[in-house]
Amino acid sequence: MAGSPVARAPQSQSAAKPGATLDWTHFVRIGAYGLGRHSASEIVKDAEASGVYGIEVDNDIPGRYESFVDPGEKLAAIHEVADAAHHAGNKAFVYIAGTECITANAAKSAHSMAKDHPDWIQRKITGESAIFGGGEAFWIREGDEDVWVTPLAPEWRKVYMQRVRQIAATGIDGIYVDIPYWMTHFTGWEDTWASFDDYTVAAFRAQTGLDAKHDLKLGDFHDPNFRRWVEFRISTLTDFMRDIRENARSVNPDIKVIPEIYPGIEEESVRVGADVYQMYAVVDAIAHEYEFGDGEHMASNRTQLEWLEYQVGMLSFRAFGEGKATWMLNYSWDGDKGVGPVEEMKNLAMSHIVVGANFWDAKGHEMANSNDPATRKLIFSWIAKYSDQIYGLREPIDPVGVYFSPASRDFDVRDFLPSYRGVILLLAREHREFQIVTPRTLAAFRGKALILPNVTELDATEKSTLHNYAAAGGHLVVTGPDTLGAAAGENVARFPADPGREFLAALEKDAHAARSENAAAFLHALPSVESAQVQIEAPPLVVAYAASLHGRYHFYFDNFEGLVPHSIAIPAPQSNLRITVPAAAGDVMHFVSFLGDESEIHATHSGASNVFVIPRLGRGAVAWLASSR
Repeated sequence: MAGSPVARAPQSQSAAKPGATLDWTHFVRIGAYGLGRHSASEIVKDAEASGVYGIEVDNDIPGRYESFVDPGEKLAAIHEVADAAHHAGNKAFVYIAGTECITANAAKSAHSMAKDHPDWIQRKITGESAIFGGGEAFWIREGDEDVWVTPLAPEWRKVYMQRVRQIAATGIDGIYVDIPYWMTHFTGWEDTWASFDDYTVAAFRAQTGLDAKHDLKLGDFHDPNFRRWVEFRISTLTDFMRDIRENARSVNPDIKVIPEIYPGIEEESVRVGADVYQMYAVVDAIAHEYEFGDGEHMASNRTQLEWLEYQVGMLSFRAFGEGKATWMLNYSWDGDKGVGPVEEMKNLAMSHIVVGANFWDAKGHEMANSNDPATRKLIFSWIAKYSDQIYGLREPIDPVGVYFSPASRDFDVRDFLPSYRGVILLLAREHREFQIVTPRTLAAFRGKALILPNVTELDATEKSTLHNYAAAGGHLVVTGPDTLGAAAGENVARFPADPGREFLAALEKDAHAARSENAAAFLHALPSVESAQVQIEAPPLVVAYAASLHGRYHFYFDNFEGLVPHSIAIPAPQSNLRITVPAAAGDVMHFVSFLGDESEIHATHSGASNVFVIPRLGRGAVAWLASSR
């Protein structure tokens, strides 16, 4: 088997550990602003009035050719906004482009990135350069030149990192790096697997001995040389982000580096080369422009199943981060005449809160502004009041593990991903506590059972760790092919038929689909529900997550019952949710409905357990247990 990205996964840096003090990136309520000279005080004043904590300012030095060459004026503006934010007790971070660079009015200018440095630009294997003009993306104006640079061009990278250090020296709290990608997402570039410029081809040859232009079968995941190209592209962008962080921290040790990435757990991450699983290990947080669902990816367009699948992606990000912050730059509404913005903003916010991700409201497809500023302020105010319960470090209680295999996603996404999604949705439907496990967290996993959902790629280290887990009493449940090479026995259950894929297919027809006999048998192979520390009874389209935070059981609920795209944006209230916990966990539940106030629910004692009944659940809620004594 060819080597996999798992084998070269970097070690996590500054991941939050139990008992650690979480930094500001975990508590942001983000608002975005354009930054010019002498606008800092107005920006910070508006942020304070709007409940914004964590001010994004758009002042792109390396992504605009004029300031790439001469950054002086923009650096002064960044320094001003950093000082103003700090004086107000706020934090500020500045936007810069990753591998994209725009020259304004290039058609009328003697100089542009493409004119001055054509060798820096990414290329198709057939030689065309990644140069674009007005209309090819909504942010490129007529007459402008938009190019995508290879991160392996040494002179460009030298200047880029110099600009990063200069930005860090202004005292700004963070650097926000927008889409550090290989150009494969504009029309006509999707299947190119770029870049084949001279610098990138030479670097690949130096690393592998292969000629990228002649020794690969592009798009053929059975070709070992193409697999090495896939790995190389991912590792190159991961190393680029690591380099940005190291340069920034060499000047300002406290600065945070946050890339914006739109691919999530899907195949697109392999194409563009920006893999959030790999990148989380070398940055401080990730802002996910995870545009999930059809219809311009707006929340107002999502079906109930798409809301659930969106949860799977965000839960995966939280697992990849290993305690680092997860920001969600997403879109709630863009003029949908069937529904208004207010309720859709609330739906989107609650979907982020339930997984512990930071909510970034944006207007339409812009980063700045809000579809409804008053509603954003209301949401931010509620989040601020309960931020410790929402964003404190959540630890598992008694989970079933679900294995995310980066290599299986990279090389066999069509078989792995439906099974992975389906298994998580099946466990969520049953309201079983689960923990997403990755190659970086596998050795530390202590749950009683671990599911391998159609995992088709495992390296030697993974296999050894999995065998050790089973030998120590852990229960492995393997669906699909037996890549692990373990015989079915006391600690290994095999399901050649794929219950995850099967359940996902059923949900695609009916979001309330019942489990099949195969799914029931699969669930029966897991530790019994009755033996779990936490037992939750709730309707099918309510997600309910349990975690330990500050030594107390916490619960997070989100309700998707009744939602209909384009027409119904208020979930149907649900009643009499039932939570059973050990008596020692507490006999009082502090229950806070989304945007509401705290109330108390007292337990009924049942043997060695306490039972809580939640009489009504609206859009969502946060709750935690305590003792009345």
